[in-house]
Amino acid sequence: MPPRSPYDNLVHPRTVRKPVPQVEAEKDLVVEDPSSGFVGAVVRCEKDVVHLEDRFGKVRGYPLGPGFWVDGRPVVLVRPKQAAPSGPLRSASGSLYVDNARARVARAGRIYVEGKHDAELVEKVWGHDLRIEGVVVEPLHGVDDLPAIVKEFRPTRGRRLGVLVDHLVKGSKESRIAEQITGEHSLVVGHPFIDIWQAVKPQVVGIKAWPVVPKGQPWKEGVCAALGWEDDTGYVWAQRILARVKSFTDLEPALLGRVEELIDFVTTD
Repeated sequence: MPPRSPYDNLVHPRTVRKPVPQVEAEKDLVVEDPSSGFVGAVVRCEKDVVHLEDRFGKVRGYPLGPGFWVDGRPVVLVRPKQAAPSGPLRSASGSLYVDNARARVARAGRIYVEGKHDAELVEKVWGHDLRIEGVVVEPLHGVDDLPAIVKEFRPTRGRRLGVLVDHLVKGSKESRIAEQITGEHSLVVGHPFIDIWQAVKPQVVGIKAWPVVPKGQPWKEGVCAALGWEDDTGYVWAQRILARVKSFTDLEPALLGRVEELIDFVTTD
């Protein structure tokens, strides 16, 4: 048998398969799915799924793992690592987070908001605070009958009522209704936005500004049409807007102060 050459076990560098790098699916990372040609930025990452949004606002979900390209090179997308907190834990509203706290028995006082979307947004950002304080938030589905609703509630010192109204600006229908509510145990405050959707900062939902909807046209439907979004406003609210709100920093200051004011009011004995 001829002697073995010392070069017999060498492998040409081009034949060695390099490992595909892992890349964390951080928000706004631009990713391509080469199998479909879909290119989009990461908008959120769930347990095993990454959601990408293209420049037309279309969102697709993909399983985390191999099969993606970033900057023209194959990568394995993995869930982002959670950074260790560097200070006291904060709730979504920015308040100190009380770990393992039991919800307080509900107070007799209440906070009323105009609709279901308003209630869901308040719950998502201030839910921790509300449970600690025992405050219940209920939707009114409109404020046209607000004076009668307040009268029926019968606010008292230990049973205060706070109301959050949309589009509370001088000369509006809402302002005229709010002016009818008097009494030291009732408080009506509002924000200037036509709808609670506008209280979410535009950049949070991937737009430059909320569209101006012509007068007389339903506002939510007009927004969806102008942005090319789905015509199901419930879906749009849940998936395109509320799902992207993570904390108070995603909301306009004109709403933040009013909600905090109402919580303070109804929790004052």
